[in-house]
Amino acid sequence: MPVTPFHFGPGAAFKAVIPNLFSLTAYMGANVLIDIEPLYYMLTNQYPWHRFFHSYVGAGVITLAAILIMLLVGRMLKTFPIIPAWAQKELSLLPIVIGATLGASSHIVLDSIMHADIRPFAPFSDGNPLFRIITLTELHGFCLMAGGLGVLVWLVTNAYRRMSRP
Repeated sequence: MPVTPFHFGPGAAFKAVIPNLFSLTAYMGANVLIDIEPLYYMLTNQYPWHRFFHSYVGAGVITLAAILIMLLVGRMLKTFPIIPAWAQKELSLLPIVIGATLGASSHIVLDSIMHADIRPFAPFSDGNPLFRIITLTELHGFCLMAGGLGVLVWLVTNAYRRMSRP
């Protein structure tokens, strides 16, 4: 994906489906961390752009890094006197673990479909069975639709909650 934004669509869908068990912040953080790698290799003109962190093993490392960073951010925010309820949920352990894990692993799946230089099963295999399993138009459409549906469900759910309050 072109440096991360399309990845956020599935993240919005995950948030809509499992809102209290999923940290969208951790999901997005894991995606951004993974895309530092190709950004570096693009800027230094070194191909292939997608290397270690664009494998499931590398995504595991990113997942752990994202979890630790998000827990640190959560701890720092707790020093503020007023923390919104949504931030408390977003920055608690289980949602962070689920968000970072889904963020890093879905990133590898989506990029495996799009980029020829990804070896998702490295160091165990150089194959990429997902490459162009669907067209790029279908892939981008899926990400946009997932995001749109996620935002729509979120809006409807919040409107329903507001109307249900006494």
